[in-house]
Amino acid sequence: MRATAAVVGSGPNGLGAAVVLARAGLEVVVHEAAPTPGGAARSAPLLGPGTVVDLGAAVHPFGAASPLLRALDLGRHGLEWLHPPVVAAHPLDDGPAGLLHRSLARTAEELGPDGRAWTALHRGVAERWEDVAETALGPLLRRPRHPAALASFGLRAPWPAAATARALFRTERARGLFAGSAAHAVLPPGHVLTSAFGTLFGAAAHTTGWPVARGGSQAVADALVAELAAHGGRVVTDSPVTDLRQVRPADVVLLDLTPRQVLALGGLDLPPRYRRALARWRHGPGAHKVDLLLDGPVPWRDPRVGRAGTVHLGGTLAEIGAAAAQVRAGRLPERPFVLVAQQGAADPSRAPAGRHVLWAYAHVPHGCADPAAGERVLGQLERFAPGVRDRVLARVDTPPARLEAWNPNLVGGDVGGGALDGLQQVFRPAVQADPYATGVPGVWLCSSSTPPGGGVHAMAGAHAAARALRELARR
Repeated sequence: MRATAAVVGSGPNGLGAAVVLARAGLEVVVHEAAPTPGGAARSAPLLGPGTVVDLGAAVHPFGAASPLLRALDLGRHGLEWLHPPVVAAHPLDDGPAGLLHRSLARTAEELGPDGRAWTALHRGVAERWEDVAETALGPLLRRPRHPAALASFGLRAPWPAAATARALFRTERARGLFAGSAAHAVLPPGHVLTSAFGTLFGAAAHTTGWPVARGGSQAVADALVAELAAHGGRVVTDSPVTDLRQVRPADVVLLDLTPRQVLALGGLDLPPRYRRALARWRHGPGAHKVDLLLDGPVPWRDPRVGRAGTVHLGGTLAEIGAAAAQVRAGRLPERPFVLVAQQGAADPSRAPAGRHVLWAYAHVPHGCADPAAGERVLGQLERFAPGVRDRVLARVDTPPARLEAWNPNLVGGDVGGGALDGLQQVFRPAVQADPYATGVPGVWLCSSSTPPGGGVHAMAGAHAAARALRELARR
C-alpha cells in the first residue's frame, strides 16, 4: 500500500515538498485555503484587462538558481525564465545610475575606479556559483558538501554591508549598488551578515541572473502543480486546514505555514519547548506594495534604468541605512527604500501595447497602517523619474494588513517569513539540529520560516520533504 502525504499550503515551498514526495512514490494531497494555488507566487489582471500583475514575488534570483527547480526541468510545464537587458539599476540624485549586468566584466568596467574591488568581491563566489547556491539554499548547521565554495563565500559573509561598502568602494555608485542588493535582507546595512546578502545577490546577477517568469510568477506555481499531477498528486483549493485531524490519517504531514499559524492548529500536540520557541518567533518589517499602470515608459532621469528588471530606490548608502534604522524603530521613513520591478523589460506580455505595469514596494514598519506610505513610494519614484505621476492610469495600494489578508503567511506584511536578525539568522524557527522537525512524529515545517528563508526557490520544501522521507524509511 502506498504511503500518503498531506501538505498544508501551496506556496512554492509547499508545492516543492509535494513534488519531492510524489516523485518518491507517495500519494500526495496539497490543501490550499485560497481559490488559487501559489501562495506569494500568484499573478492576476489586477490593473485591468490585458495586465499581468505579480501579487507577491516578482523577480526570482534564487528561483533560477534553485537546485530543485533546475533539476525538475519545469520548462516541460511551460515555465520560462526571461532576463532583462540589465539585471538591476541603482539610480542616484547626481550622476549616472549604478548598473548590475549579467557580465561581471561589464559591471566592473562601468564602475570605473571601483571595478577591481567589485570583481574581487564577487568573482570567487560567481566562479563556484552552483556549489555556493546549493550551500546557501539550505540549513546553515550541516556538514558542507562544498567546503571550497563555502570558504570563498564565508570570508565575506559575516561583515555588515555598510562596512564592506565603505572599505572596498570609493564611489557612491558602487556603494549604493552593493547596499541595494544587501537590502533584500530587510535589515540595516550596518547589521552583521548583511554582506552575505549583497554578495549572494551580486553573484547571482553575474551567473544565473535575476529573471522573471514569462506570463507572471503564477507560472512557477502552475509548473509545480503540473509536475505534481504528473506523479499522481493533486491540489485541493478552497480547503483551509484548521485542525490537523483533518489530514492526520496521512503518513506524513508538511506545513507550509508560519509559526503563528502552526500554533493555531488544533489537533497538534507540540512539545512544550518547541511551542515556546514558536511563540517567541519574531516577524520582520512589512512591505507596502504599490502597483501602477502607466501610459508609457517610466521617465527615468537616467534612461538606462528603463532597461533594468529590478530598480533599487534608496539613494546613497547613508540614506539606505537611515531609512532602515527608522523602519527598525517603528517609524515610516520620509524616503523609504523602494524595490521596483519592471517585468516588462523582459516580458512585454505584462501589459497591453503602449502600456507599462510597474510593481513596487517599500520597506515599512511591521504592520504599518500609515496612509502616507503609498505616497512616499510615489515620492521616491518621482525623485528619480520626474513626471512619472502624470503617466499613472491606474494604481492599487496593498498595505501590510491587506498583504496578510491575501496570504496569511505574510504576517504584518513580512515577506520573508520572519526577521533575519539575532539567532533567527541561523536558527529558524527554533534552536535545534533539525530546523524542519516539529517534535511530532510525521509532522514537518517547510515554510520560509525555516532555512533558507524567503524567496521563490522551493528549497525549504525540498529539505523538509527529504527529512520526512528518511523518517518514513526508518518506520
